[in-house]
Amino acid sequence: MKRTSYIFLGIGLTVLSMAFFSSCGEKKAKDGRTDTPTSGTIEFVADESLSPIIDEERSQFEYEFPKAKLKPKYTDEVTGLQMIKDFKTALLFTTRNLKDSEIAYLKSKSNVIPSVFPIGYDGLAFIVNKQNNDTCITVKDIKRILTGKATKWSDIVKGSKRGDIEVIFDNTRSATTNYVVDSVLHGAKMGAKIMAAKTSKEVIDYVDQNPGSIGVIGSNWLNDRRDSTNTTFKKNIHVMRVSIKDVATPYNSWQPYQAYLLDGRYPFVRTLYAIVVDPHKALPWSFANYISGPRGQLILFKTGLLPYRGDITIKTVNVKR
Repeated sequence: MKRTSYIFLGIGLTVLSMAFFSSCGEKKAKDGRTDTPTSGTIEFVADESLSPIIDEERSQFEYEFPKAKLKPKYTDEVTGLQMIKDFKTALLFTTRNLKDSEIAYLKSKSNVIPSVFPIGYDGLAFIVNKQNNDTCITVKDIKRILTGKATKWSDIVKGSKRGDIEVIFDNTRSATTNYVVDSVLHGAKMGAKIMAAKTSKEVIDYVDQNPGSIGVIGSNWLNDRRDSTNTTFKKNIHVMRVSIKDVATPYNSWQPYQAYLLDGRYPFVRTLYAIVVDPHKALPWSFANYISGPRGQLILFKTGLLPYRGDITIKTVNVKR
């Protein structure tokens, strides 16, 4: 397939830098914490599907503030939200905002209004084995597969000899699974034969070894770190192109690149959030602010995701061949 137009993205970040405040000494609070906005040690929680981008942000934050030590616990979204409600963590990264009832509950128990920082967007990605060239699919067929109404490749690709479709998620309680149920299926029940691994990496490994499978993961797992332009995906799998049309073709189907997340052509986009319940406004609060600030947004942009803040410029360049 030849395409004569290429899309390039540029980002000009206009967010005001956050002000970090330092402490003259480590004064222990009643809850035993001694961290400041730029020093100390904390544990925080994130949905496992977000671990690539969170690790990038954490590494750079610790480099810039060497007295700070951030210890991530990667788990599923359900567990992470419960840890916030039980005050077992002051910081959670996930893909949904707090409900009004959850905000009211946290405020009543801590007398602190939770802070929610939208930090960016990624896409819900559907991946197939590298031997599978049936990589264009409609939103309608995705829903048929996920609800168990289409169970064989021949149900969506006429004449396909590929056999049964095996769908695998990262975790039954993950942000990815919850997004599919809430925003893709709109509450409809998933099919009985849907499988779940434990991590996103296990999903990629399974798809790599099973030609009939479809993996469902966050797009922040897909960027090939060898490609500084973020225009390629991992080489050991194919990323499906998704179309909102009745018939999917290479010309009306899109992959979860930054440009297509921004202009709405890719249909499955989710917002990433940092949820903070920090009465001290110390290290958890400052790390969340860092990610939503200029440096953190630039890191997110360079990893192939779409920053929440910043002026994004899309330029289409026609190339003669």
